[in-house]
Amino acid sequence: MKYEWRKKEKEYYLPKAKPEVVKMEKFQFIQIKGNGNPNGDEFSEKVGALYSIAYAIKMMPKKGIIPQGYFDYTVYPLEGIWGLDEEGRKKDILDKNNLVYNIMIRQPDFVNKQVFDLAVDLTKKKKFNKYLDEIEFDYIDEGMCVQMMHIGPFDEEYKTFEIMKEFCSDNKLSIKDKNHREIYISDFRKTSPEKLKTVLRYMVEHN
Repeated sequence: MKYEWRKKEKEYYLPKAKPEVVKMEKFQFIQIKGNGNPNGDEFSEKVGALYSIAYAIKMMPKKGIIPQGYFDYTVYPLEGIWGLDEEGRKKDILDKNNLVYNIMIRQPDFVNKQVFDLAVDLTKKKKFNKYLDEIEFDYIDEGMCVQMMHIGPFDEEYKTFEIMKEFCSDNKLSIKDKNHREIYISDFRKTSPEKLKTVLRYMVEHN
């Protein structure tokens, strides 16, 4: 039976549209870093590079390669850790050209560095993407977080962040990092802005 994150891991990926505390585990990711406006070609190509590796891993059995512990699964959603460069922090309004990001796709438990390296090699033989060599494999443990589902355009996320910050204040929690995580439950290439579902998450600690 196919492992589906939407059904098995609702606490991580399908929170309600109100703030909640969640304890994250250590998970493995494939990731690529960058900066600048996400509406540009570079960001799109980096997303494409990530997905090509993610699907190369998922489809390995069709190539006759079965990693130890392999099971069929739904590819996890795209995620991103977002912040601003030094210049961007000095500005009163958000300039997307000053954004700094680390976009990623979580991988199932059977994926390790060896499986990842093999997927990169397989993908390079299949199609060219100049960003393939920039993709890294890593483990991330966020620990305690506050998260909330944002429904609507990306440009209105600030409203959800304000609700989350008020929740943290009311519950004696401090946000550990100015950067935040976004998890794209909707495909933003195919979904109208007002219907977009995006999980917003801060790492937090007790005051």
